[in-house]
Amino acid sequence: MLSLLHIENIAIIESADIRFDGGFNVLTGETGAGKSIVIDAIGAVLGERTSRELIRTGARSALVTAVFTGLPKLRWLEDNGFPPQGEELLLQREIQGDGRNVCRVDGRPLTVAQLRELGRQLLNIHGQHDGQQLLDPDSHLDYLDCFGRTGDLLEDYQSSYQAMSEKRRQIASLEMDEAERSRRVDTLTYQIQELERAGLKPGEDEELDARKTLMRSAGKLMDALQAAEYALGGDEDSQGACALIADAEGELRGVARLSPQIGALADQVSTLRAAAEDALESLRDQGRELDFSPEELDRLESRLDILYRLKKKYGSTVADMLDYLERSRQELDQIQDADDTIARLQKELSQVRAQAREKGERLSHARKEAALSLQQRVQEELRQLDMPKVQFQAQFLGQQEEDGMGPTGLDQVQFLMSANAGEALKPIQKVASGGELARIMLALKNVLAEDDGVGSLVFDEVDTGVSGRAAQKVAEKMAQVARRKQVLCVTHLPQIAAMADTHFSVQKGEQDGRTYTHVERLDRAGRGEELARLIGGSSVTDLLRQSAEQLLAEGEKYRNVLREAL
Repeated sequence: MLSLLHIENIAIIESADIRFDGGFNVLTGETGAGKSIVIDAIGAVLGERTSRELIRTGARSALVTAVFTGLPKLRWLEDNGFPPQGEELLLQREIQGDGRNVCRVDGRPLTVAQLRELGRQLLNIHGQHDGQQLLDPDSHLDYLDCFGRTGDLLEDYQSSYQAMSEKRRQIASLEMDEAERSRRVDTLTYQIQELERAGLKPGEDEELDARKTLMRSAGKLMDALQAAEYALGGDEDSQGACALIADAEGELRGVARLSPQIGALADQVSTLRAAAEDALESLRDQGRELDFSPEELDRLESRLDILYRLKKKYGSTVADMLDYLERSRQELDQIQDADDTIARLQKELSQVRAQAREKGERLSHARKEAALSLQQRVQEELRQLDMPKVQFQAQFLGQQEEDGMGPTGLDQVQFLMSANAGEALKPIQKVASGGELARIMLALKNVLAEDDGVGSLVFDEVDTGVSGRAAQKVAEKMAQVARRKQVLCVTHLPQIAAMADTHFSVQKGEQDGRTYTHVERLDRAGRGEELARLIGGSSVTDLLRQSAEQLLAEGEKYRNVLREAL
C-alpha cells in the first residue's frame, strides 16, 4: 500500500507529507484547495504524463516521493535488473524546469517509461473524467478485453492480421490497369537504359571532382615542384642539395677510420642523402602526374556535366543513382512478372486470411464468454449501488471492414443498459444520467480491480453527479472495496467522507502574498467539523454538527459490520 507521499513545489503545494493508512482514506476540502493536485503528484511519481508547468512558481524543480509497504515480491524489479525489494519500496521523481525528469526506485535511476510500468503494478488511479469513456463505444471493447484477459489471444490474432494486411498491400501495389502498367514499363526502361549507358562507377564523382581541382591548380603546383626539384637536384650549372650532401658524405668517409665519432656522422649523412634522393624521385613522379593535356580537362568537364544532369533526376551522388538503378530494375522485374507474383501472393493471402479468421474466432469466443460473466458481475455491483432494476449487456456487432476482420478482431462491442423495468436496452451513452454513469464506472472499476493484483486504488471525484441514497450506496461500496485493497478517494460528499477509516483535509491559505496548501490528518472532532462543512457549506451550526456526528456513527457501525463479516 501507499504509506507516505512527500510533495515539494507541485503547483500551490510548497511542501507536504501525507501518511496514508490501509483501508479507506479520503481527502476533502474546498474546490481549488489542491485535492486533485495531490492526485496529480501521485500520478507523477508513478510515471504518468506530466509537464514542467506543474512546478510551483519561482521553484527550479519539483519532487515527489512515495513509499510503498506490504507489497508482494515484484517480478518486474528482477526482470529489469533492480535489486530485490526490502520491506519498503521508495519511488522518486524530480521534474526540472528544463523539462528533464530524474526518476529513481530505491535510489537507483530508471526511465519515466520504466517508472510507469512499475507504477501500474502498485496503484490504479480512476479520475473524475473516466465516466466519459463510457460514452465512447470505442473504449467498451478495451474494458471487455481487460476483464477477460484476452491480451495473448488478441496479440496472436493481430500478428496474423498484420501479415494479411501486408499481403494485401503488396498485391495492391502490383495491380494496375494495362495502360498504367505499359506507361510505367516505358518509364523504367528509359531510366534504366540512361543510367546503364552512363557506365557509373562507385565514388566516380568524388574522384573526378578531386582531379578537376588538381588540374585547375596545375600551374601553381608545377612551379612549386620544379623549384623544389631544382633545389634538390640542381642543373648543368649548379649542384643541388643531393649532390652537396653526397660530397659531405664522401669527405666524412675519407676520415672515418681515424675517429669512430666521424664514422657515426658519416652514417647520419648517408641516411640524409638517401632521404633527399627519395624525395627528389617523388618530386619527379608527381611532376609527371601533373603533366596533362587540355584534351584531358575537356573530357573531365564533359563527364562531370553528364553526372550533373543525371544527379538532377536520379540522386545527389553516384551512390544514390546506382541505388535508384537497382530499385528500378527490381520494380521492372516485378511488373513484368506481376501476374505470377500476384497469383503467388493471392495464395499466401488466402492462407494468412484463414489463420487470422481462426484466431479471430477464438478471440471472439473468449470475449463472449467474458461478456456473460462481466454482465452478471456488473449487475450485481449495480444492485449494491442502489440500481436494482438495471440491466447491463455487452452487445456484439460484426466488423464492417473487409472480410469482417479489423485490427482488434472480428468484433465491435458496445455496452447497453436499461435503468428501469420495462425499458428496452439501449446504448449506454444515450440513456445513462451523470449519476448512473458514475455508478456504472465504479462498478466496472471494482470488477476489473478484483483480480488485477494491484493493492491500492485512487478515486478522484468519481462520485460526481451522485447524491442522496445513491451516495450512501457508493460510500458503502467503497468501504467494501477497502476491506481488500487500500482506497484513496477525493470527494465532496459527506456520506463518503463519513465512511472513511482515515480522513485528510486539504486547505488553502495565503502568506506573504503567496498561496499555500496544507494537508491535515483529522481527528474525530476535526472530522465532525469537516463533515458539517460538507453538509451545510461555510455556515456550520450545531444542528449540522449533530448530523455530522450521526453520519460518523453510522459509518463506524457499517465498518464494524464489514470487519465482523471477514
